[in-house]
Amino acid sequence: MITKRIIPCLDIKNGRTVKGINFLDLQDAGDPVELAKYYSQTGADELVFLDISATEERRKTLIDLVTKVAQQINIPFTVGGGISSISNVYDLLHAGADKISINSSAVKNPNLINELSNKFGAQCIVVAVDAKQINGHWKVHLVGGKVPTDIDLFDWVKEVEQRGAGEILFTSMDHDGTKSGFANQALKRMTELINIPVIASGGAGKKEDFADAFKLGLADAALAASVFHYKEMEINFLKQYLNGQGIAMRL
Repeated sequence: MITKRIIPCLDIKNGRTVKGINFLDLQDAGDPVELAKYYSQTGADELVFLDISATEERRKTLIDLVTKVAQQINIPFTVGGGISSISNVYDLLHAGADKISINSSAVKNPNLINELSNKFGAQCIVVAVDAKQINGHWKVHLVGGKVPTDIDLFDWVKEVEQRGAGEILFTSMDHDGTKSGFANQALKRMTELINIPVIASGGAGKKEDFADAFKLGLADAALAASVFHYKEMEINFLKQYLNGQGIAMRL
């Protein structure tokens, strides 16, 4: 049986881990290297590192920080933020990333997904999608959620799969940081629409929210930040709870 995954996320700004609500009001959440080491030692299945201001500031991801994090962990490591070329990906993989995550650059140049998948393999390419509901329709947003588009979420994830992405990281901006649960209806629709794994992001507040993401949303993995950063929930404890709910976990 394929096990579900629990993934802490390090949102990085100015070299520090930060967390906000609905992508706004960012607060400091600690040193990313120390947090990464802690998560690697306490049951995280993977780690995601997102340099959230790289695209807005029109620069590449913080390579030195990626290297320091990679040296402290022994779990799969996905890195995103400001990635727009094959050379960017080479640099990050050389620095210790196992997978890369693209978002705004994929929307602006969809062929980038094809190019990176052909060059590095689909298993290496995660497409992150930030979306929120506008007049009842899920719309894709860019540049850390700051720029709305008319692109339909579900049309986009189908295209992303066809172009060679190996995984989708879907963040509901409406749920982000609210601790009110994941966007399970949207997740379920997405997971039934495509055949690649979907990581649920945005809204984790209690252990039951993770169970719902897997049981109701049919997600392959669930990602969270503040509940882990502020020690509101221990990953090993969470995974034991989920396993007891009949959800296969790597313990």
